[in-house]
This record gives sequence, structure tokens and C-alpha cells, in this order.
Amino acid sequence: MGKISVIVPCYNEQEALPHFYQEISSISKQMLEYDFEIIFVNDGSEDQTFEMITDLSVQDERVKYISFSRNFGKEAAIYAGLFYSSGDYVVIMDADLQDPPALLPEMMRAIQEEGYDSVATRRVLRKGEPLIRSFFARCFYKLMHNISRTEIADGARDYRLMTRKFVDSLLKLSEYNRFSKGLYGWIGYKTKWLEFENVERVAGETKWSFWGLFLYSIEGIVAFSTAPLAISAFTGMFFCLLAFIFIIIIIARTLMFGDPVAGWPSMVCIILFVSGIQLFCMGILGEYLAKTYLETKHRPLFICQETNIQGHNNE
Repeated sequence: MGKISVIVPCYNEQEALPHFYQEISSISKQMLEYDFEIIFVNDGSEDQTFEMITDLSVQDERVKYISFSRNFGKEAAIYAGLFYSSGDYVVIMDADLQDPPALLPEMMRAIQEEGYDSVATRRVLRKGEPLIRSFFARCFYKLMHNISRTEIADGARDYRLMTRKFVDSLLKLSEYNRFSKGLYGWIGYKTKWLEFENVERVAGETKWSFWGLFLYSIEGIVAFSTAPLAISAFTGMFFCLLAFIFIIIIIARTLMFGDPVAGWPSMVCIILFVSGIQLFCMGILGEYLAKTYLETKHRPLFICQETNIQGHNNE
């Protein structure tokens, strides 16, 4: 029936790896009609993650690994896994079991029997997640829905099963600043969404801080919408019009009543407010320019220090 490549980005996941390997091994025994390769991408882990992966590769020939020279981030790890994968079908899942491997048979049936090119997952409930993080996450997805033409579903996970055709199209998008949740929607194809309730980590702690997620959300906004640029332009036009109206009012007031403008505190507040708006708009423009600058360098998304996948150089 074909081969399934399971891509698992790993950063300091030594506590979760044994649980994940046990679970994915159990699922593979339920899907004997498919060959499996399990590609662990070691994203510069500082614990015993890589040593555990190499031990697994000795015990199980299906286990492959890619080890980065340093931490390049999850997006780079996902791209590396896709690039090195050889399966007819490719699935991305986290090592912490927040992406339930038990859904894999159902995802495969959707592709085989219903004709989908990919099957994606989304969380309908965020039970166990901090309320503030959950609130801002929902705000982000609502914002993206309003300012971007690319489909990014609320609660979307990176957990996704794809056909080789889908993966090949995704690999053509080799941009340096990556936001995979948007890239999946941008390339199109027929996608089915599976919903599931939030699952807490089986072991270890999350590597995503609130600040890290905030910066990641900015990546998504800049990568898939130019609305902030339009907003800054309209803000400038609005303040120009407002200033023009106030100038007319001040001139008329002075000519009619001989009343000069008074009150330096109010003037200082206005100057600070308008200056803040200007700096904010410049910051938006600077963010887009910075992304463009990074893209023009054409740096590689990752550097592979070591791998046991044949046919690929360690570079």
C-alpha cells in the first residue's frame, strides 16, 4: 500500500521519546500494510535526546535521524524532515504525544478512500492550556482570518498527513522565514480537517514561551498579509486629515476671537501621541524590510551535522 514517513521534530525531548516510540510502534503494528520510516529531527538538543535517537536507530532499522549543528527552530526541523523523507505519505507529529498517533489510521483512510491530498488536525478545546495563552491564540486566528486570504484554521496543529504530491509542492516553497500553518493553506489541494480535544504533554515541559509564540504570530502575519502596511498608510492619512481640520479651526478661532492657542501640556501629549503612531508605523515597515533582508541572504534553512539517511550529505 505504500510507505509512510513519520517526521518528528525534537528539541530536548529525552523524557517524551520513549513514550512516543512505544506509541508509534504500536500504531505501525496496526497498519501492517504500510512500510514505516520514523525520521527524528534533532534540533540542537542540549540533553540526551540525540543519544536516545541513535540508540533507537540501532535497535530499529526504520528509525532515521537528522541532527542539526545547532538549534534552528521547529520550522527548519519540519522542512528538513520533509526534504529527507522518502515515503509515499508523510506525517508530521510532535514527540510529546500532543498529536495523538491513534488518529493516523483514520487520517490514512481519508486519503485512501475519500480522495484527499492531506488530512490536517485542529484542537476544538484548549483544556489544560493557560487561559491567557488560549485567549491570545484565538485572537490571532481571528485576526488572520480577517486580514489574510490564506486559510489558517483556528486551533490548527502541525500534525498533518500528506501525499507525496502535496509534500513536493510544499518543498518548492523554500523561503527562509517560514510559517508552515500558512504554507499548507497557500499551496491549496483538497484537505480534510479532523478535530480533537487538547491532549497534555506525556512528559517534559513545553518549549514555547508566551513571548516565543508572540514572535511566531508576527511571522505569520508578515508572511501572509500586507494588511499592516495598509493600516499604517491609512493611519497616516487619517492624522493628516485631522491635523488639517485642527489647523482650520485654530485659524478661524484666532481670526474671530483673537484667542491664541494655549496649553503646552496638551501640545506635549499630542506630540507624544503622534510620534508614537509614527514609530509604530515605521516599526511595521521595518518588520517587512527585515524579512526581505533575511530572504536576500539566501542562507540555508538548516545545517545537518549528522544523519543516517543514505543518499544525503551531512551538510
